[in-house]
Amino acid sequence: MDHSLLGSSHAQRRQRFLEQLGGAAAVIPAAPLAVHHADCEWPFRQNSDFWYLTGFDEPDAVALFLPHRPAGERYVLFVASKDPSAEVWTGHRWGTEGAVAVFGADIAHPLPELEQRLGTYLQGAEGIAFRVGRHPAVEPLVLAAWARQLDRAPRSGHAALGLVAPCPILHGLRLRKSPEELERMRLACRISAEAHELARQVARPGLNERQVQAVIEQHFLEQGARGPAYGSIVAGGANACVLHYTANNAPLNDGDLLLIDAGCSLADYYNGDITRTFPINGRFTGEQRALYELVLAAQAAAVAAVAPGFTAEGVHETALRVLVEGLLELGLLAGSVDGVIAEGAYRHLYMHRTGHWLGLDVHDVGAYRLGEHHVTLEPGMVLTVEPGLYVSDRLPVPEGQPAIDERWMGIGIRIEDDVAVSEHGHEVLTAAALKAPAALER
Repeated sequence: MDHSLLGSSHAQRRQRFLEQLGGAAAVIPAAPLAVHHADCEWPFRQNSDFWYLTGFDEPDAVALFLPHRPAGERYVLFVASKDPSAEVWTGHRWGTEGAVAVFGADIAHPLPELEQRLGTYLQGAEGIAFRVGRHPAVEPLVLAAWARQLDRAPRSGHAALGLVAPCPILHGLRLRKSPEELERMRLACRISAEAHELARQVARPGLNERQVQAVIEQHFLEQGARGPAYGSIVAGGANACVLHYTANNAPLNDGDLLLIDAGCSLADYYNGDITRTFPINGRFTGEQRALYELVLAAQAAAVAAVAPGFTAEGVHETALRVLVEGLLELGLLAGSVDGVIAEGAYRHLYMHRTGHWLGLDVHDVGAYRLGEHHVTLEPGMVLTVEPGLYVSDRLPVPEGQPAIDERWMGIGIRIEDDVAVSEHGHEVLTAAALKAPAALER
């Protein structure tokens, strides 16, 4: 990874964050290592907030952002020290010198000095921005430093007025992607789309879901990604009706559809998130095609609605109305469009929302509504658009709705693209993964 290229972007983010903090000091910890059995750790995944501001990819570090301090003392990193005896086991560490020279910290200290120095750095701040409940190793140190300020307030006349969450500021920044971030997301989406095309080429009756998963994830790694952004879903037949199916161990059957929900995560954590559904043997049945074309129409209408001034809620409502209209025409629902939507009588067939924000996290940060008002789409926001239909007997048919004929049972379809809001509309980042019915048949 070219840290010189990353550095300028992270520095700009830090400056915007410092400006919006006002007089509060922020404490942003890195992620710890996580053990999954005995003394073996999971592959390290950095905390996204910490990464967004620092680009520093080591565990347990702590970043301080101190707008109340003079220039040259506003960005402080506490990091693991260089230690050859530890590095021979776990790999390179940047240490305090690297934290300054490579990652742009004004000052860096060894991590064990955090408890001793934290109170001094926080002195004079009007508040402390720290996410309570997420960082058990750091939280007691922050609370102790704040408590000491409060104890001294009668004599010193000054203490941080309160403990606030940094999330509204930081997540508001993360919600609106810069041109550099959008370029990284285009790459993640390109690699992810290529993997979906490879998977469709190799899928055939008799293979196991896991073999298709292997093709997808091999491509991610060959293209330089860290690997899958989330547990890849490779769901043949009725398995597609399990929304978060990840067993991926069933045979692919002639006549079934295959739903694949998979995307890669880049070295700098930007993600793709694509779902495609296609016939394993290359030919849709009549029922499969009818539902597929309905989901595709709903997705097309929802994608077309993505533009500045609209809302994510509006995107969902657009897709939902098309789905309900089509299900009424097919006889899978009964009543009026408005009545079915108002009663939620469609939820046994479509039980999730139509999308989510996408960025450093797959389900990325950012509010969808502020009080009674839905957040308005703005250039730089990226969201998924992923309507679906899932016909199974897991959820009861609502009273007044028709029983489901056996010929529809076991069909699960989702079509998902990643869409960036642009100045005058939108950009589909994942268009290279084909979805027109004619392109899926052979």
